[in-house]
Amino acid sequence: MLPWIQLDSATIPGEGGQLRLKQRGTEFSIMLGTNELMNSRLSGSEEALATLSFERIKSHPKPKILIGGLGMGFTLRAALSVVPADAGVVVAELIPEVVAWARGPMAEVFRGCLDDPRVSIHHGDVGEAIRAGKAGYDAILLDVDNGPDGLTRKSNDRLYDYAGLKSAREALRPGGVLAVWSSGPDPSFTRRLKDSGFAVDAVNTRANGKRGGARHVIWLAVKPGR
Repeated sequence: MLPWIQLDSATIPGEGGQLRLKQRGTEFSIMLGTNELMNSRLSGSEEALATLSFERIKSHPKPKILIGGLGMGFTLRAALSVVPADAGVVVAELIPEVVAWARGPMAEVFRGCLDDPRVSIHHGDVGEAIRAGKAGYDAILLDVDNGPDGLTRKSNDRLYDYAGLKSAREALRPGGVLAVWSSGPDPSFTRRLKDSGFAVDAVNTRANGKRGGARHVIWLAVKPGR
């Protein structure tokens, strides 16, 4: 079996944790400590984050979508495959090296999606982008941790508490959806979403789509009013 080779590392701003980009043959992995955050062989649930969200907003004209976390681009590519030509997709990525990896060693994984005219990159914290949104988005897709807690950055906890959910609700247009990816269920987060005024579905999905894999959860929280 081919050995894993570390290609690069990146320090998470403000936290001191370190991401590591590794490669084995044509397979890539992004690690945080001993936790594998993502793997290029497993994309089904990240793709579902985009496609299930778009089902909720497909009647919205000129939809604008905010994706928190570039990762390996699976959510972005899935979004681009379903949104119309007049859509706008903003990707908030805090770590500059992740964008560089997308254009460098993982260029084949990304397949040029960063060059799509519908895409723009927000180089910074997704929380800042949400707080600046003010009814500017039809969908906010969060895949910045392994669930509704700050794994990659402790400060990400603020995305999932009541204040963070209030900010997300205010950043959405009526009928907009907040979608959150998780490696597992969290009933307390479901309650917080409902308490924050969202209509909530917690959808079970698989890491490798129809081919199976680990079970993941996607919360689809819709803001009423449309």
